[in-house]
Amino acid sequence: YGHSNQLRQARAMGDYLIVGVHTDEEIAKHKGPPVFTQEERYKMVQAIKWVDEIAPGAPYVTTLETLDKYNCDFCVHGDDITLTIDGKDTYEEVKTAGRYRECKRTQGVSTTDLVGRMLLMTKAHHSNIDEDLDYRKHTDNFGKGPKGHSPWTGVSQFLQTSQKIIQFASGKEPQPGDTIIYVAGAFDLFHVGHVDFLEKVHQLAEKPYIIAGLHFDQEVNRYKGKNYPIMNIHERTLSVLACRYVSEVVIGAPYAVTADLLDHFRVTLVCHGMTEVVPDKDGSDPYEEPRRRGIFQLVDSGSNLTTDLIVQRIIKNRLEFEARNQKKEAKELAVLEAMRRLQEEKH
Repeated sequence: YGHSNQLRQARAMGDYLIVGVHTDEEIAKHKGPPVFTQEERYKMVQAIKWVDEIAPGAPYVTTLETLDKYNCDFCVHGDDITLTIDGKDTYEEVKTAGRYRECKRTQGVSTTDLVGRMLLMTKAHHSNIDEDLDYRKHTDNFGKGPKGHSPWTGVSQFLQTSQKIIQFASGKEPQPGDTIIYVAGAFDLFHVGHVDFLEKVHQLAEKPYIIAGLHFDQEVNRYKGKNYPIMNIHERTLSVLACRYVSEVVIGAPYAVTADLLDHFRVTLVCHGMTEVVPDKDGSDPYEEPRRRGIFQLVDSGSNLTTDLIVQRIIKNRLEFEARNQKKEAKELAVLEAMRRLQEEKH
């Protein structure tokens, strides 16, 4: 939602927004291994409602040639400087030419921060063994934020405002002839699996009006486990609102889809993906009422990506990074040791 907010601000500066998305190779070279593949990232960026077009495989260093290629008057970036691997400002050329504009970074979130939250999710997180050394090591690295702490993830510092929700919301009411479709879930770490699902749901009607019910943190915590959600309810709200397929969000929707909810929003159809439906606290089916009314439909997104799989990718990247560093350190120590021996032999 930090990226979405940047794109929202950029779109407000002009009439047409083209978003350049780097390849996996470029990101790995300058920043480290990406969490999502380039194809996943192309699809996710295209699904953000302020984006008119994407430029796949955009170069890491933005040049005047790139701006001219896409017929752009100027480019926009956040107020944090991005550097190449050799320490050069990636926007130097366009800044000099006066074709650069800046927008404010979203306070309280960064990719690094979210990665940190995911790295808190080790086996110990699942099993109450809080003294596990691996777990302690990661909390030492990432749980030290001086600001507010979420009781579930330990590092959320995001402060929601009504203004931010208004900026992200479409403000459109359902119109006569609209098919009002209700979907519900955690929508944690809003990702391409969610996008694929919402796109499929959107295709079910000629004039769809999709309402996404987001469960409170405590509810997600109950059915997903003690280390979820990674993003709190406010962060998840903005992430879902930024999606072009979603018209409205219910913040803190009830877990069971009740008759009152269906009548209040005049829901025509209720959809759920192919993931498991966990029973409500009393053991009942949360979709009992829409099933009874014959308006419940399972939708296969065709994607197998889940929040769990993203977390696994992050932890795998982290372990590979640590292993590479250990090898590098061992090699450096061996060189130093060889040099020390040579010095001794000379003496």
